[in-house]
Amino acid sequence: MGPELLGRLDARIGDAVEAAVRLKHRRRLARLGWAHALDPPDDGPFCLGDPAPRDGCAVDVLIDGAQALPAIAQAIRGARRSVHLTGWHVAPGFELERGEPACSVGQLLAEAAERVDVRMLVWAGAPVPAFHPTRKEVEATVHDLVRGTRIRCERDPREHPFHCHHEKTVVVDGEVAFVGGIDLTDQAGDRFDSPGHPARRRLGWHDAAVRLRGPAVADVDAHFCLRWGEVTGERLEPCAPPPPAGSSTVQVVRTVAEDMYDGVPRGDFRILEAYVRALRSARRLVYLENQFLWSPELVAVLAEKLRRPPSDEFRVVVVLPAKANNGQDDTRGQLGVLVDADDGAGRFLAATVRGRSGGRTDPLYVHAKVCVVDDERLLLGSANLNAHSLLNDTEMDVVCDDPAVARDTRVRLWAEHLELDVDEVAAADPTALVDERWQPVAAAELRRQEAGEPARHRLVALPGVSRRSARLLGPLQGLVDDG
Repeated sequence: MGPELLGRLDARIGDAVEAAVRLKHRRRLARLGWAHALDPPDDGPFCLGDPAPRDGCAVDVLIDGAQALPAIAQAIRGARRSVHLTGWHVAPGFELERGEPACSVGQLLAEAAERVDVRMLVWAGAPVPAFHPTRKEVEATVHDLVRGTRIRCERDPREHPFHCHHEKTVVVDGEVAFVGGIDLTDQAGDRFDSPGHPARRRLGWHDAAVRLRGPAVADVDAHFCLRWGEVTGERLEPCAPPPPAGSSTVQVVRTVAEDMYDGVPRGDFRILEAYVRALRSARRLVYLENQFLWSPELVAVLAEKLRRPPSDEFRVVVVLPAKANNGQDDTRGQLGVLVDADDGAGRFLAATVRGRSGGRTDPLYVHAKVCVVDDERLLLGSANLNAHSLLNDTEMDVVCDDPAVARDTRVRLWAEHLELDVDEVAAADPTALVDERWQPVAAAELRRQEAGEPARHRLVALPGVSRRSARLLGPLQGLVDDG
């Protein structure tokens, strides 16, 4: 059997398995009363149910660890009443501030705990020791964190098989909250990196978080209090909504699987709903940064947009890791689905970014979870675009419909990745930038990479996305462990 025939057979079987996965997800959500998450009404960016959108919020998008981590440290250092944190993993020695003197998260929290209540929830770790961090590794880490301090750190074991607690939040005094993708750990890579992303002779890390002030902070804190109470039995009173602090409307959305917490017996799948709403609404531009892109439901929305563009200007740009830590995205087949849907029209680009110093490059892990649609809507948080995050892991995102915030986020990210001044990106038409900068630079750098020539730019196209090779892998994984 020749390679072409094998490819067609692989694609057909992959399509069939993918259809089974989508049906499985649809039936599960319908059984739980969440069918609308896959087919929400066309009534705006915000999801049904509670918490509702909150007016009067201030939204600061913090790009990369060098901006986000010192801001978190400053907030904790100024705490007057309480610090509430959640995370996938925490490393006591991880430095939130670099230089002299350095500031580790363990030191900072221990000092804060001498004057205020400090509570942290972390994932208890993988019950199967083939995955990391294991239960024993987390137990040892938590022991090191709390030893000789007043820090309260609890391990949350209420995950479903193959899943984890993945959200990353910090709430200080019920007045400021951080929601995003940045873990306070150097497990699997150092989260402290700068927008310049110099080659560091080790894995770099691109990430993002949101700092919230105003009424929506109460919704982040209420979720922490719910989880803390269910894990520890200690009831905490969520903070009252703070007074207005800005002009943005924000909705806090989350993923919680069913039968995990008594307070959410049928689960919460509003991150999935928020993404479906956002992508369906797109008319000119979809810009995504994520660790993964193999949710067949979301890829189907994008593919339909590419087949029948809502405008001549419509473009889709996706920034992913060159090699995700759970399998290469370009071998999952979903990018091939989008390339096929684009059919040579040049509306779609999948790219990655690298650490670069002159002609030398080092790997840069794309861990940010950002969605900007039409420079009008912004989604940012901890959720990856796979069924782990959309249906199973605990996650938290924020949705903001403030065009100024959405556009500013897109402009700053594009300036970083295109190695341009912010003012130059802000003055340019997004479609023209995709056609005249993103596409040619990424393609040229891929050719240089494949020829073994020194890099001239941080950006590079993802190789092989036009081939539907290994089309079966993503759907098979979805069938096994994506709920």
